[in-house]
Amino acid sequence: MTITDIATILNVSSEQLRWDISQKDTDVSKAYHKGKASLKLALRTQETMLAKVGSPLALENCRKNLLDMEDDE
Repeated sequence: MTITDIATILNVSSEQLRWDISQKDTDVSKAYHKGKASLKLALRTQETMLAKVGSPLALENCRKNLLDMEDDE
């Protein structure tokens, strides 16, 4: 979800939520980034399963993800 959508659900201004997220040591920032990483994990898990059954696009995306991981080491 976008920060604007999350702010609407939480009933706070999107500007305030963006500022809170930008403050790296806050609970809000940690929760936002943890949620984002959790979603990435779920999507990559699904993509890996699709790659294992032969999806050409999933195979290419998994290869790219692996290269991204190596670049980040």
